[in-house]
Amino acid sequence: MAVTPWISLTTDYGLSDGFVAACHGVIARIAPAARVIDVTHLVPPADVRRGAAVLAQTVPYLPVGVHVAVVDPGVGTARRGVALATPGGLLVGPDNGLLPDAADTLGGVTAAVELTEPAWLAARVSGTFHGRDVFAPVAARLALGMKLAEAGTAVDPDGLVRLPSPVVTRDAEGFTAEVSTVDHFGNVQLAAPAEALSPLPATVRVGPPGPAPARSAVRGRTFGDAPEGGLVVYVDSADLVAVAVNGGRAVDLLGVRPGDLLRVAG
Repeated sequence: MAVTPWISLTTDYGLSDGFVAACHGVIARIAPAARVIDVTHLVPPADVRRGAAVLAQTVPYLPVGVHVAVVDPGVGTARRGVALATPGGLLVGPDNGLLPDAADTLGGVTAAVELTEPAWLAARVSGTFHGRDVFAPVAARLALGMKLAEAGTAVDPDGLVRLPSPVVTRDAEGFTAEVSTVDHFGNVQLAAPAEALSPLPATVRVGPPGPAPARSAVRGRTFGDAPEGGLVVYVDSADLVAVAVNGGRAVDLLGVRPGDLLRVAG
């Protein structure tokens, strides 16, 4: 395997403790030449779906390397730690649904192992900090070019935990889609693909499914296509339908959160 000296880190560890620095330190001790990209450490605590979305939408734009993701409410339980090979790089983290969407964007899982080889892990593995004691040392060794198969026991990629498929339903007037995630700016990303917007008129209605009143929105290309304070429905940088407010926060205006349903109709 070719040496991949890039490692990315995506976690819910926050920035007020030493958790991130400890992971950096473990990597630096094992693979001092590796370069680390911090994707984010501000995933909401234990929000696996948000972490999976951030990871999947980011890794295609990173250098080929080892991508570590840790949003791990089941740390220390029977959930597996895994490393996945894809045509576009390696992924390391808990087997809780966090990794497969990112693996799909990198070409799909070609091999997977459960991280069971003690020599690849810290001498003493904490029951609550697998980012430092399991995933960081494994990532560092993979970045050095060590073979994935030596990290543990091969597992069937089809047996990896996947998050439930989000709701997307279409009809003659529009579509209803699950809120996938909300970004830092309050923009609301839906699970609907870009093509769901193409048949709709220039002005649409956005709101919860059912008889509740909906809000008028512009179907646009960018935020400025709506008047100041107005709603715009657009295709975001991940090629998914999203809703924004020009100069505001759509999540506050619509009162939604990930997992809720929104209807967009002409």
